[in-house]
Parts: sequence; C-alpha cells; structure tokens
Amino acid sequence: MVQDGAGYDLVILGSGPGGYVAGVRAGQLGMKTAVVEQAELGGVCLNWGCIPSKALLRNAEVLSLFREADRFGIRVEGLSADFGKAVDRSRQVVSRLTRGVGYLLDKSGVDVIRGTGALAGPGAVVVRGDGERRLTADSVMIATGARQRDLPNLPVDGSVVITSRQALELREAPGRVVIVGGGATGAEFAYLYRSYGSEVTVVELLPRLLPQEDEEVGSQLARSFRRMGINVMAGTSVLGVDSGPGGAAVTVSVGGTEEVIECDRVLVAVGVSGNVEGIGLEDAGVRVERGFIPVDEKMATNVPGIYAIGDVTGKMLLAHVASAQAVAAVEAMAGFDGPALDYGHMPRAVYCRPQVASFGLTEEQARDSGREIRVGKFPLAASGKALAMAEQDGFVKVVSDAEIGEILGVHMIGSEVTELLGEATLARTLEATTGEVGGLVHPHPTISEALKEASLAAEGEAIHV
Repeated sequence: MVQDGAGYDLVILGSGPGGYVAGVRAGQLGMKTAVVEQAELGGVCLNWGCIPSKALLRNAEVLSLFREADRFGIRVEGLSADFGKAVDRSRQVVSRLTRGVGYLLDKSGVDVIRGTGALAGPGAVVVRGDGERRLTADSVMIATGARQRDLPNLPVDGSVVITSRQALELREAPGRVVIVGGGATGAEFAYLYRSYGSEVTVVELLPRLLPQEDEEVGSQLARSFRRMGINVMAGTSVLGVDSGPGGAAVTVSVGGTEEVIECDRVLVAVGVSGNVEGIGLEDAGVRVERGFIPVDEKMATNVPGIYAIGDVTGKMLLAHVASAQAVAAVEAMAGFDGPALDYGHMPRAVYCRPQVASFGLTEEQARDSGREIRVGKFPLAASGKALAMAEQDGFVKVVSDAEIGEILGVHMIGSEVTELLGEATLARTLEATTGEVGGLVHPHPTISEALKEASLAAEGEAIHV
C-alpha cells in the first residue's frame, strides 16, 4: 500500500495506451513510477474504443462471410446472429487485455493507485478515492485522454442519441441508425451495424467519407458502402435532432434542401475535447488551447516538470501515437536525445470493410506542396489473392517525388490493407524509394504484392496492370 507523501520519479495520470506504456518504459529505465487510474486499466482505447470495437468488427466480418457463402458454393440455412453474444465476446477480449496491462505494470515495478488524480502544486499530485493521499514526484505526466464534445444541435442523451461509448454497450443492433460523422468511428460502426441488418445512414458534413484521407479512398469507400446498402450522405449538415422514447427524427440539409430521417438511434461520431477539467491545470499554470494541452517535441507542457501525451494533447487521436509519445517523453526525462516524432508519417487505419490504411501526404497535398510528383496505383481487382478471397474492392496508391523516388505517402483501401502499413512505414523510415520497394520480391499470391505493383507503377514499370 502506497503511503501519503511517497516520492516518485514520475506520476502518470491515466492508464490508457499512453499512460500504461509510459509506466512500463519508465520502469524499464529504473524510474520509481506510479500510475493513477480512476476506472479500468487500459483507458478508453482498451475498454471502450479500439479493442472492443475491433472484436465486434471481427464478428461482423464472420457474419458477412456467412451471408455471402453462396458465392463460395456453400449453402447456409437458418442463419441467425446474436448481437448480444458478440458484445459478450468483445468484453471477454477486453477483460483479458486489461489483466495483461496490470501484469505489465506490476512486472515493471509500477505502483497502480486507484482514484482521481489532480495537480496540487509543484511536483505534487493529490489522489482522491477512498480518502485522499498526496504524492510527490520529480515529473508528472497527464495522460487523461479525450471525450466526445458536446454539440448544441446534437444533444446526447445516452439512450437514443448516443456516442461510441454507449454504442459499445448496446445488446441489440438498432433497426435504423443515423451516424453523424463519416470519419473512422462512423465508418466502422456503419459497417458493423449494416452487417447485423441495420438500416444505416451516414451523414458527413464534408464532401466525402474519411475527409482526412486521400480523395480517391473516400470515394471508393462510399461506393463499397452503397453496394452494401448503406446510405451515404456526404456534403450534408445536421440541423437538429428531435428524440424521444420511440426514436429520433434527424433534420439534415443537403444542397439547400431539408430532409427528415426517422431512426431508432443516432450515433454522434464527430468532435472530441481533451479531458482537461478537474485535474488542477489552471492552478498549476498549464496552458490549455481549444480544449487540449499543447506540448513541445518532448511532450513537455509550458510548466517545467509537467508533461502531456495522447489524445489530451490533440496532436493525433490515435492509440499508437499516444504510445509513441509516451516513450518519447519518458526517454527525454531519462536524458535520451532521440529524434522528434514525425506526425506527418504516423500510420492511420480504419477497420471497416474494406479496410483503409495510409500515411503521409495525400495526392492532393503532395501536388499543393509544389513538388513534381509521380503516382502509382494498383487495383485489387488485378490481384490474384484479392480475387481468390472475393475481396477485389479497393486499390493501393503510392505518391512519390518524381525526381528521386522518395515515398511521400501511401494510401490503401481493401482487404487487410492495415497489415501492409508496417512495411510501408518501414520503407519510408529507411528512405527506400519506389524503385527499391518495387524491386523487392514479395510472396505470391499476397495482398502485399499490390504495394510492390503500385510502387512499380509510380516508376512506369508495373507488370500486372
């Protein structure tokens, strides 16, 4: 039992993919460390985000295969799907990983302190739970994450109008659902619900789905979704929601024309704000801008000895970015002089069907930068493995510098393309050119061959298209 006044090298507020990784790395470096957590270990990502949603998406993939069994010469009769059991399986996965986080922290010699932590002066943290205790530390790391931002025209009631947090607790897929937001979260839930038979409408304010991704990727995803029966309404604004016990009526505007969509649930998947309240930032003098904590390349805030990582920084709201920031921050505390994180080349992944994976500059961004570029593109309809899997929707696109073949960005949509991100980002890190990636022998038949062919296409040397 940790006593009041215990001194630490590092106290971390939050145990998500940033906080617990920071704790493990600090323990490895011999730092006396404590992690303060008010809820489950693993944070939102593990408990109510990345992990349970991916478990449910796996269920959706299996269900989709059964529904398409006739394409493979397999007859399935009496098919039924229990969404509640899918949720139960997702919670089992979460439980196993939560225990794993506890094991890793314990193995690293990190104290886990239950309660709500707040800054209480220089090098001090007060933890309130069953009573109150005061900790002292050379450094404090804020890893409190982010939450859905309240929007005036989309009041969340937690029952009919919900966020992804409540969505992951539903025991039944909604009969009719309007998803507000066509980003990663919206796209994943759209596929999940449609796989379980829901009538799905995705409303996106910007002109296409996944507006931060390459334009062709967003357009391809919309086509694939529409073939599944998902109603995609891009370039559409939500004017308001009228909800009650029986469902909701969502008023939208598209092309200057108003339309009302009746549904059973509204899933709000737009806008987040950092969890910056109630943790003593103002009293400590830590700067907050637009709901997030700005940090430098070492994750230091404007106050010496106070660091911030993960979603609360607003840099990139991705679990693996939080983990990378955690390692960078802890190593900086320990005196390491590592390279700054390159957010422009952080991998991005969306796990709907087809999957979306990317890093770096889109084609439009590369052209706007004034560079002379080359673009290589390989359709999965020309991939032997994709055709064998009956997963031919999508493509791999490589954007490169025309003069030296430097890879500026890779953009992929298709079956299991998230698994290609490791190779693509490694090539970028090692400064491989499109010629070198194209010359690398890939196993046949694999989806990874599409990355080779797209790289060759950028050189005008593609073989299979």
